[in-house]
Amino acid sequence: MKNPLRSLLLLIAGFSMMQVLGTISFAKEVAIGITNYGVVYDGANIWVANYPDNTVTKLRAADGALRAVYKVPGPWGMAFDGRNIWVANYSGDTVTKLRAADGALMGIYPVGVNPRAVLFDGAYIWVASGGVSGSLTRLRAADGAPVWTIPVDDPWGMAYDGKTVWVTNNRANRVTRINSAGCILGEYKAGERPMGIAFDGISLWVADNGGAELTRLSAVNGARIGEVPVGVDPFGVFSKGHFVWVARTDGVLAKLTTRGCLVGTYDAGLYPDGIAFDGANIWVADNEGAVKVFRAYSGSLVATCKIRQPCRPGAEIGALALAGPTHGKEEIVFKKNLFPKDHLPGISTDSNRSYYNARLGAISPNGE
Repeated sequence: MKNPLRSLLLLIAGFSMMQVLGTISFAKEVAIGITNYGVVYDGANIWVANYPDNTVTKLRAADGALRAVYKVPGPWGMAFDGRNIWVANYSGDTVTKLRAADGALMGIYPVGVNPRAVLFDGAYIWVASGGVSGSLTRLRAADGAPVWTIPVDDPWGMAYDGKTVWVTNNRANRVTRINSAGCILGEYKAGERPMGIAFDGISLWVADNGGAELTRLSAVNGARIGEVPVGVDPFGVFSKGHFVWVARTDGVLAKLTTRGCLVGTYDAGLYPDGIAFDGANIWVADNEGAVKVFRAYSGSLVATCKIRQPCRPGAEIGALALAGPTHGKEEIVFKKNLFPKDHLPGISTDSNRSYYNARLGAISPNGE
């Protein structure tokens, strides 16, 4: 009987070679997951949080090849600290730390109830949890040690301006600014039901999910600069360079300049919210089990990952979930020549090394 994992790895390697030779599409017996809320880039790979599937999926950013799937309880928001992926476990009231290189479990740490968003500020991890009686927790990234937890009303999105963190308060229709000591520096009026938030180097862009606009705030003092219409129900927002990208829950990805001018709108699937940027492309995850890849400079569609059913997860938190046969299909179709040749990595596969340490807050043997 064939080894299903070996067959899958050979298939992935084979796809990579075909991409180099110019093949433009492929299909294989794997899946990404269902209801993707979080998506993050680690410098080489895209990670997607599959909430009800209790997994996170790792895709190679250069060509979309499936690298691995790891089991994590109720994953939602994610952040990358330069070495590790931090996952908010919405249904577990914890955050999971996975080593980005191989998915090894580095620790599981308690936070508030129903953590949603995770942010890395260069040394610490911030976790937004809960609803009306919400909280914000700050952990030391090196070992997950808690620094402080403060009450924050219905926190959703977070953005870091280099010194302070800005948190959207969905129910209260405002944004709260908090410093590293956990002190609230100000509360500023946003639009209706703010969700996502992004910093462009000068201003904060707030997605007003209950309306059809972005609220723009000054990073200096929180002053309201104005509102920018973007269409119905904006959710996720991301800023890089001279542009702001907005995922609307009506299935549209909007691209604006940082001056507030609409550049274009693109079909982003059903209920998109998570957005990541890999240096060339925008990756958008939606709530119906798909990820779309758009060329950042033009907005043209690079790839669509269509999911049929979730993978069957492994038995352990942090363990590879590809040890057995998969139960569904993923279809990823790439357009020809949209990925630059110098962006293709060498053909390789992830090591299957992973371990599980049941001690809460455990750290790795290498002292990380």
